Amino acid sequence: MTNNGSVVVVSVSIVHGDRVLLIQENKPLVRNKWSFPGGRIEKGESIQAAAVREVKEETGYDVRLTGTVYEFISSLNSHVTLFHFVGEMAGGSLRPAPDEIKDCCWALVQDLTSGDIDYRDAGVMRQISDNLLSGNILPLTVFHPSLC
Repeated sequence: MTNNGSVVVVSVSIVHGDRVLLIQENKPLVRNKWSFPGGRIEKGESIQAAAVREVKEETGYDVRLTGTVYEFISSLNSHVTLFHFVGEMAGGSLRPAPDEIKDCCWALVQDLTSGDIDYRDAGVMRQISDNLLSGNILPLTVFHPSLC
């Protein structure tokens, strides 16, 4: 969704035990860069519905959102606002969309801040990873019901 030149996007850390799912998108500008599943909010869609939809489209997984690490302004583009959620698998199976996703992997949460992973937006990924490691995850109730 765009609003006055700003883009609003969502992403999700799908946590499974001590691992989290990372993806490599198949877009030229971010090819070979790792990130969490996510994308733009469609017109009329809530931020949580967009997060669930994007995970399904990109990975094949159904996800149940369990919390948020809230919002970030992208360090790559000050006109992008990211709402990041934490979730768990609720069904489906890993079936990356070949036209959108180049690769997927389950990474140890503790390895997310190692500096060994080439991230799409390292600053934002570091913030999200630090929150996951410290358990600084907010309940979904931080969002006004009109956003959900």
